[in-house]
Amino acid sequence: MDVLREVVDYGIIGLLVMLSLWAVAVAVERWLYYRRVSLNQFENIQIMEIDLTKRLVVIGTVAANAPYIGLLRTVLGIMLTFHTMGTSRTMAVSAIMVGLSLALKATAIGLLVAIPCVVLNNILRRRVSELLTLYKVQHGA
Repeated sequence: MDVLREVVDYGIIGLLVMLSLWAVAVAVERWLYYRRVSLNQFENIQIMEIDLTKRLVVIGTVAANAPYIGLLRTVLGIMLTFHTMGTSRTMAVSAIMVGLSLALKATAIGLLVAIPCVVLNNILRRRVSELLTLYKVQHGA
């Protein structure tokens, strides 16, 4: 059971770390692209919008799903704690509390991943909106 607990713990937390790194990499790439984009390189506003919003869905998806991934680890941790209690036939309060507190850490990590992703997504989408407005002003659309 300890092996399963370790696999679940490191697997879920590793997944959250990987997703957060992916989202940050996309955010940095997009921000650097927005800094050097020329409004004159686009034929029309639809093509510009498609190009500017490319890969932003990654950040939004990570932001939306990271808390659920953390919650999955919490649920699995609680199930493993109850299973351990049942098989050992002990009701030690300290063991229960340790198991539950360790289970909840993944939910906290999921929130720590999601909140910055929401902020990054909002900042980048705001920049897209600004660039589209500038295009409309310059091209009379």
